[in-house]
Amino acid sequence: MRAKKGVSSVKTFSPSAEEAKASREWWVVDATGKTLGRLASEIAQILRGKHKPTFTPHVDTGDFVIVINCEKFVVTGNRMDEKRYYRHSTYPGGLKTRTMREQLGRFPDRIIQEAVKGMMPKTKLGRAQMKKLKIYPGSEHPHEAQQPKALEL
Repeated sequence: MRAKKGVSSVKTFSPSAEEAKASREWWVVDATGKTLGRLASEIAQILRGKHKPTFTPHVDTGDFVIVINCEKFVVTGNRMDEKRYYRHSTYPGGLKTRTMREQLGRFPDRIIQEAVKGMMPKTKLGRAQMKKLKIYPGSEHPHEAQQPKALEL
């Protein structure tokens, strides 16, 4: 079939899952002094692969992200005392709540994880992309062998 006059016949490039997997990189993000929501949105974009020119919505083209110093993020206003995290035991009356301050004291990594999770697709692909997020409370991480690059936000 001939192309219409004035229209190029260049095919659209769509990376396969193998090509996307081969081009993955590792990034390290230091959460010290970063605002939680802005940090989470940047991390979500990198996990999805939206920063790459080969981004395809139905293929996992994203990179791995390592977050260090996860307890040193900042939030605005009274969010530390007013924001609540809910979980349910699936039994009647089993709703448990914690403030952000309490959650930060017990599980500081879950705050960033939940913030990023809320910005990811609610599909199998989104859950697979979330597995590429590694969060650590200190400044050390066990991924030095992957030679991660520092990411400035």
